[in-house]
Amino acid sequence: MSEWKEYKLGDVALKMTSGGTPKTSESSYYNGGIPWLNTKEVNFNRILKTEKNISELGLSNSSAKWIPKYSVIVAMYGATAGKVAYSLIDLTTNQACCNIIIDKKKADSLFVYYYLQSSYVELENLACGAAQQNLSVGVISDFSVLLPSLAQQKLIAGVLSSLDDKIDLLNRQNQTLESMAEALFRHYFIDNHQPEWKEKSLFDCIELIGGGTPKTTIDEYWNGPIKWLSGGDIANNHKGFIFDAEKSISEIGLSNSSTRLLPKYATVISARGTVGKFCILSEPMAFSQSNYGILPQYKDCFFFTYLLVSYSVEELQSAAYGSVFDTITTNTFKGLSVSLPPKELILQFETMITVYFSKIYNNQSQIITLCSLRDTLLPKIMNKEIEIECNQLK
Repeated sequence: MSEWKEYKLGDVALKMTSGGTPKTSESSYYNGGIPWLNTKEVNFNRILKTEKNISELGLSNSSAKWIPKYSVIVAMYGATAGKVAYSLIDLTTNQACCNIIIDKKKADSLFVYYYLQSSYVELENLACGAAQQNLSVGVISDFSVLLPSLAQQKLIAGVLSSLDDKIDLLNRQNQTLESMAEALFRHYFIDNHQPEWKEKSLFDCIELIGGGTPKTTIDEYWNGPIKWLSGGDIANNHKGFIFDAEKSISEIGLSNSSTRLLPKYATVISARGTVGKFCILSEPMAFSQSNYGILPQYKDCFFFTYLLVSYSVEELQSAAYGSVFDTITTNTFKGLSVSLPPKELILQFETMITVYFSKIYNNQSQIITLCSLRDTLLPKIMNKEIEIECNQLK
């Protein structure tokens, strides 16, 4: 096994720099062709696109600067401090990103990304500041990294990135499958709408269920076998299957509160806070009063109902944002009109669309398994508990 040597991160970088933010009041500075990364997008991920773009004018009138692809990006401010990303495109970033351009003669940039990912706790602990935790380019430059030979770095990075490649592929497949399902819904029920179809409120097309929270002062109500969803859980799994929750409750907690146990494949939607975020259950789960459970009007037509919510969510959000507290209520659902076809057509559609959601479910299960494998391997490799040598490929 090759010897691992300690370096300062700045010693293996060609350049380390932060970015900048063009004036948000200048519309001409935005929506151009230059990818611009916000710190909240830095989340142990590979960057192929950014949520926002800036213009050449915005670039030249701010401290934003071009960062070449294959750079390592560390979030320096706030809740994301210490999280890392790896750019697969040339981009610009805001000032809360530390952009590390690695000297490829000294280190492999992808290996450094994985090393810093495994060092998240140490980076997070280095953050300083009272109200807001901050890192700095200088602090990150002085951060120590252990590096094996360049050849072994590339080998280790290749093993870990192969798992991320598969995860990315499955995520892209799921995005495509969901887009196809949405397109079929529009084709059958929007584009080919028939005048004889009955118009109803969205409220009358679904079964809407309120949630609740067991008393937090009674320990026996919590940490049981029933997953209990908050708005944050739903937002983190928006437009997909949800497999886990941050908190769980007991059977006695369920029976002694207003929360309800929803069946597998039910839809849940956030009614306040992260208004309009929604997902579909991979197993029976309970949920808080900040959300609604949505069941089908027709027996077992869960996926039709999910797509109906997906199609209607922008109007629900618009109505909520116009209210005093930015909240979706039962009246929000009652105020939205939809036209439904005969029951037989909905049942036929459900049968046809189930194959898409079955594939999405299976893909998501694989993603969870692969993420778990990667997250188990990563610290063991970086702590040298697992050895990966070049001659193992022979």
